[in-house]
Amino acid sequence: MRLSRFFIDAPLSLGQHELPEAQAHYIGRVLRLAPGAAVQLFDGSGQEYQGELVEVGKKQVRVELRQQLAGLPESRLRIHLGQGLSRGERMDWAIQKAVELGVADITPIVSERCEVRLKDERADKRLAHWRQIAISACEQCGRSVIPVIHPPTPLAQWLGVEAALKLVLHPVAEPLSGHQRPDSLAFLIGPEGGLTEIEVEQAKNQGFHPARLGPRVLRTETAPVVALSVAQQLWGDF
Repeated sequence: MRLSRFFIDAPLSLGQHELPEAQAHYIGRVLRLAPGAAVQLFDGSGQEYQGELVEVGKKQVRVELRQQLAGLPESRLRIHLGQGLSRGERMDWAIQKAVELGVADITPIVSERCEVRLKDERADKRLAHWRQIAISACEQCGRSVIPVIHPPTPLAQWLGVEAALKLVLHPVAEPLSGHQRPDSLAFLIGPEGGLTEIEVEQAKNQGFHPARLGPRVLRTETAPVVALSVAQQLWGDF
């Protein structure tokens, strides 16, 4: 039976801890776990903590952590994904799968053909939503460090990102395998309508190399899954 695993947004240590309200509600009311159930917690530091529930009440859940373990190592290839901002579930899917595939940073990119415009309170809510998706993906896939989800950023501003290799997906370009192994990688993927040729030229002027994934044009939510999988196979931990 798989061990229930949860992220706690506070420093953990061995001993007893009262869990935050959100996790307590999920454990007690949704999963209906009982005292004595084994759990594994992580706080994003790279460490994992195993223990068991000692109290499960309507408003309070306490856990005793008895063993500290080294978490799953991060990929040796640090990837920053610049993902064109897209609608609803498409963006959620892209973020979830990117986290599962080992990305270190994700920045939603605002470009000319974006069909989504976020401002003020709505932007804050979407950012919090994406961060929760990243946390849930880490809980599921076993990662011990939560990737950074940056606020939506205009393309021109993000193009200054630092990385040993910077790639922009383009249907007419050399394949990824034509590049030497980098220590860090920045990937730019356009929105549902794609990047304009002017935007591609702007990226090239900032040190981005066009790269293709094959003969077919992929949807904006499919492209990061394929791109990150290929990059991890070539240079990372696959």
